[in-house]
Amino acid sequence: MLKEKAPEFLVYIYKWAGLGILIGIIAGVGAIVFMLLLKLSTWFFLEELVGYHPPPAAGEGTTVFPSFVGVRWFLIPVVTTVGGLITGLIVYTLAPEAEGHGTDAVIESFHRLGGRIRGRVPIVKAIASAITIGSGGSAGREGPIAQIGAGFASLLAKLLKLSDHDRRIMIVAGAGAGIGSVFKAPLGAAIFAIEVLYRRDFEVDALIPSFISSVVGYSIFSSFFGFSPIFSSPSFEVIPPLSFVFYAVLGAVSGLAAIVYVNMFYGLRDKFFKKIPVPLIVKPAIGGFLIGLLGIMAPQVLGTSYGWVQLAIYGQLAISTMLVVAILKMVATSFTISSGGSGGVFAPSLVIGAMIGGVLGTLFYSSFPDLAISPACFILVGMAAFFAGAAKVPIAAMIMVAEMTGNYKLLIPATIACSISYVLSGKWSIYEKQVDSRIESPAHRGEFSIDVLEQVKVKSVMTTKVVTVSPDMRVRDISKLIARYGHLGYPVVDKGRLVGIVTYSDILKVKHPEVSEVKIREVMSKRLIVTYPDETLDRALHKMYLHNVGRLPVVDPENPTKLLGIVTKRDLIRGHEISRFGETVGKVRDVLKLLTVEEVMHKHFTILELEHGYNLNELIDMIIHCKHPAIVAIKDGKPAGIVTCRSVLEAHLNKKKSPVRELFKEGREPIAAYPDESVRAALDKMMTYKLEALPVIDRTRPGKLVGLITVKDIVRIIALES
Repeated sequence: MLKEKAPEFLVYIYKWAGLGILIGIIAGVGAIVFMLLLKLSTWFFLEELVGYHPPPAAGEGTTVFPSFVGVRWFLIPVVTTVGGLITGLIVYTLAPEAEGHGTDAVIESFHRLGGRIRGRVPIVKAIASAITIGSGGSAGREGPIAQIGAGFASLLAKLLKLSDHDRRIMIVAGAGAGIGSVFKAPLGAAIFAIEVLYRRDFEVDALIPSFISSVVGYSIFSSFFGFSPIFSSPSFEVIPPLSFVFYAVLGAVSGLAAIVYVNMFYGLRDKFFKKIPVPLIVKPAIGGFLIGLLGIMAPQVLGTSYGWVQLAIYGQLAISTMLVVAILKMVATSFTISSGGSGGVFAPSLVIGAMIGGVLGTLFYSSFPDLAISPACFILVGMAAFFAGAAKVPIAAMIMVAEMTGNYKLLIPATIACSISYVLSGKWSIYEKQVDSRIESPAHRGEFSIDVLEQVKVKSVMTTKVVTVSPDMRVRDISKLIARYGHLGYPVVDKGRLVGIVTYSDILKVKHPEVSEVKIREVMSKRLIVTYPDETLDRALHKMYLHNVGRLPVVDPENPTKLLGIVTKRDLIRGHEISRFGETVGKVRDVLKLLTVEEVMHKHFTILELEHGYNLNELIDMIIHCKHPAIVAIKDGKPAGIVTCRSVLEAHLNKKKSPVRELFKEGREPIAAYPDESVRAALDKMMTYKLEALPVIDRTRPGKLVGLITVKDIVRIIALES
């Protein structure tokens, strides 16, 4: 037994050790470049232009209370506004997905995009985030470096032509490697990468690759910037057990504060910035201007604010200052990221949590002097507790803060505070693209469903009363069959023997004057792709996609010329429905209800303007070369309906001169789908009106065409589920 498993195990080790090391090297170098850009940007915008020198954390420089003498206060709003404007221009011109806190983009790529991230995103994200943070924007390094590491990993997967599964694992490892590098927290970052994808779960498949890449990235980055933890903290010999009650209070306050923070963050985005009637490019500048006004009142909120956390740990901040910074940092971060600025939310969360911990720790210290409570302990635990609640990463938060401070003795009180904060904050998360668990992720949907198509055989759904044609029949005679039965393909039978199949594409290739006299034997396909009664539907579907056909003749396995029936894509859907509503109901996840039309629709498709007056030959050429089995017709700039293969075929056979005009009636609204409705709802419309495709229209802007969804797309979803 051991011998059988050893090769597979070794292949796994060789594969992911090699890929993990490569990802770690790329992420480590990327982290170095990003940090240099950030330092350069901070020096130029804040130090040279404004005259403000934000204090660094102890592990990144000498932490001293900054002097505000010589600060050009009036320039702070100018610099933050200009920084926001530059960011908006770069992001929305080159890579709109680089806006906001990049971790969410990585999460969405994992769940819904097969791990795909455009190659330009890491570069755009690095530059935009360096400018956002360096010019005073309240944001952190985690989001940018997560997207940078994941982006390079996705590009590597593309170059190596890896599967979607491997690409998803690689972007998780890339994100972990990047975060482990810039925060000098390899263990916590690896766990963060597999934990942040879900609110209540872990991506265990990516654990080992993330560990490897994170350690490699950390080693490379720290070899350049030093191995000291980011924050310096005093040593704590004994944590009084009685103080655990106060850490529980800290956890509760952190959880409630996390709810306020998340609601403020997305509330400002949805109810303020999204409603400002200006181009997207300008919105980060508006956010920057508002941050600048806050920066005049409290310069502690500008940039990452790590140095101010260090000063709080040293006991150099008053309780009033810490309270103000905790509140204004929430507002400033919301202004920065919610407006479309580029940066992370981890650093701001640490600052907010540290200040909350500092306020409570100071109050507890003054109220219970006999317990030997250290405010510095509460600052460190507060960092972990707040982020655990706001980001739904309790384990990663504890370990990362321990690594970033070099202090592991606070793990027990941190466990108490993080657990309470995590539970109390409930469903609220700063990462809106998270899903609850693996079972809710589109990336894992097939793993948690019965292989429906494997449970149903072809003979249970095939049509046995097959409409066939003779090879000596003229092509023009098929028009009567289409009018009566609606099929676009017919098996060709000669003296009881299956000899071929003729489909709409074969007929449309016949030139118009010849369509009356040409016989079917001259145009039919003799190379038959068939299925058998006892084959499962998943095998039949595989054949359809492999050979790009819409129907399969069902033949006797002992006699391939004996036609027993025919199975189409609609039959496959019907088979799925039978199984879904049969004995397996409750076990089979209805994937069509879970997916929205927007997730599967085509954004690039062929359109036809009715005003143009297309002739029949143009239509035939369009439908033959069309990527999808339908063309969306436009009238007066709005969708008027669908031109299908069937309508064009009927026009061709009947020699109609203007087939398009006959498809639409004045004043009649076309049957359409909406981006936010379920795929099942779209399928129900197709079945009800016997349509092969539907235009997708924006519900909020009637007449705005945004996509196309087809029966073929729905069959593909069922195939992926199975």
